[in-house]
Amino acid sequence: MSQPTQNQARRRFLKLAVVGAAIAPIAAVLLPRLGFAADLPHLTADDPTAKALAYTDNATTATANAAYKAGSECANCQLYTGKAGDEYGPCALFPGKSVHAKGWCSGYSKKA
Repeated sequence: MSQPTQNQARRRFLKLAVVGAAIAPIAAVLLPRLGFAADLPHLTADDPTAKALAYTDNATTATANAAYKAGSECANCQLYTGKAGDEYGPCALFPGKSVHAKGWCSGYSKKA
């Protein structure tokens, strides 16, 4: 004959398994939305990290910076992970923010 505590533990486990199985599809739909670049706030020039790296959302205005080279922009930088054609995308230098594809900063590194 089984003990009452074993039956209660088994019932508790089965309840948790059923609840987990019901929640899993909902979580699979909702959680991936958290990482979309379109949902990230746009980086502004007054951000402290942006100031430190001389970020501008228009690369043509960076010509006064000695590190700037013609044709350099976020869209063709190794650190930019946005999709081709997107106006904004994430950058490894500015976690949690999206940068303008036509922008530039002193951390620019040409894609290989």
